[in-house]
Amino acid sequence: MFLHTISDEDATGEVADIYAKHKGQLGFVMDATRCFTTRPDLLPAYANFMDKIRAGFSLGMREWRLITLIAAKHVPSTYCSHVYAKQLIGDLGSKEMVLAVQRDFRTAGLSAADVEMLAYTEKVTKDASRIDQKDIDRLRAVGFTDVQICDIALCASFRCFVSRFFDATGAAPEEVFLDADEDFREAMTVGKRL
Repeated sequence: MFLHTISDEDATGEVADIYAKHKGQLGFVMDATRCFTTRPDLLPAYANFMDKIRAGFSLGMREWRLITLIAAKHVPSTYCSHVYAKQLIGDLGSKEMVLAVQRDFRTAGLSAADVEMLAYTEKVTKDASRIDQKDIDRLRAVGFTDVQICDIALCASFRCFVSRFFDATGAAPEEVFLDADEDFREAMTVGKRL
């Protein structure tokens, strides 16, 4: 981390509660959480916002992870790429499938709905000003509701914000998220070098 953040030992109040929750889930506090504590008032706001987005997310966690993987590629965010690629192995069944999606989701054997979702994600991440009604119509044509389209846009846009914040503050992927396979690690290192 580039900035001073609150250590586990020095955490109090809401920060301590959030740290305890994350330790209970993961066994440790991620840099992605810790980096918000340079301004301790922000961590509870961030954690609450993230919880609300996920709790109301109209698509599944598989879709959240796919959206995040493609957004992370284009931000580019090595941190988020590694974290979500590792989780997607279980969702997609193999590292090879994760690599195929990350390389080119259009030719990875995904459903038409997944391809449209990720094409929209890519456009949101690269330049949302280029999105027009045709993009929305393509999503509707493969079965997405307006609420689901809103959630795709929200997930991709949120990733742009937090991924850039993580890099700007020096957050780095924890060892548990780094795959032992060198080729896989290299492919997921889309921005800042490990």
